[in-house]
Amino acid sequence: MTKTIKVHVIPGSKETKIVQISHDYFEIKLKAPPIKGKANKELIKVLSEFFNIKKSAINIIKGELSQNKIIRIYQENKIE
Repeated sequence: MTKTIKVHVIPGSKETKIVQISHDYFEIKLKAPPIKGKANKELIKVLSEFFNIKKSAINIIKGELSQNKIIRIYQENKIE
C-alpha cells in the first residue's frame, strides 16, 4: 500500500517538529540547513520515525529543491 502526502518544510529551524495539518498535509520544521541535501536527509529520517517505517520506504517524488514537496510512502515496509 502506498500513501502520498504533501509536506511544507522549514529548514534551519531551532527545533525539529512535525505538525499534521490534515490527513495528507504536514508542516515540518528541521534543524538541518537546506545545503547539499542535508534537510532532505533529515526529512526522510523524521518521517520514517513518525510513520514507523524504514527510510528506504520514503521517496521525494516532487520538490526536492523546494520547501513544498510531495512524498510517497510505501507502508508495507513497516518496522516490526
